[in-house]
Amino acid sequence: MLVHSKGARRAVWTVFFVLFLPIFALPLLVVVAASFASSWSGALPSGPTTAHYQDIARGDSLEALVTSLVTAVAASLLALTAGTWAALAAQRLGPRARRVLDGLFVLPVAVPSVVVGLSLLVAFSRPPLLLNGTPQIVVVAHTVLVTAFAYQSVTAALARLDPAYEQSAASLGARPAYVLWRVKLPLLLPSLTAAAGLCFALSMGELSATMMIYPPDWTPLPVRIFATTDRGALFAGAALAVTLLAATLLVLLAVSRIRTKASYR
Repeated sequence: MLVHSKGARRAVWTVFFVLFLPIFALPLLVVVAASFASSWSGALPSGPTTAHYQDIARGDSLEALVTSLVTAVAASLLALTAGTWAALAAQRLGPRARRVLDGLFVLPVAVPSVVVGLSLLVAFSRPPLLLNGTPQIVVVAHTVLVTAFAYQSVTAALARLDPAYEQSAASLGARPAYVLWRVKLPLLLPSLTAAAGLCFALSMGELSATMMIYPPDWTPLPVRIFATTDRGALFAGAALAVTLLAATLLVLLAVSRIRTKASYR
């Protein structure tokens, strides 16, 4: 910490806990407790039970979790590919063209995601690109919404990358494609894995645009959580939310380990 005196450090930690616990930690702890409860006792859940998780294991909620995982993985890979490609291309452009490209990628994030969902619903409701009512339109929507984060992450990594590596490889006779695959992309691997993890987490929690376009046979878990809590089944919804949180954190932990190994290469 940048605070050196003992009294100031105590004050900073006190402020941190006073702000962190009520705003971030306590709501999550209440959700976790509610996922194991069957009733309310005043302001806190009570009546311990694991029935909600048993229902998830043998019901349609497990299929919704798989749907979310498949959608998030597909959207993350597509977003990472498109964002990396665009960031590499933007590096060769002039300042004005680069600002235009930055604006195009940030635009889906600058507008409400429900607007993005509606625009895709209108755009892909007629042949030859008829995606309305298919799982593919959900993947496309998530890709559009998270590509901006992949693009910005890779762009920032490219700005920090020492051009001496690329110049040294080129001076030794390496072709541009070889330099890209064997020099530049390996150096970008930690940033690429971090961008992939961010895109995955954002896709797993996406609801607004998904509500506009998802077909009945491709229901992601956030939509199911919304539908469950909307019916008043708060404890079952809390169990679904904890399941979504756990699945996302497990994948992010795996991505973090890959990023750590890539950093030590």
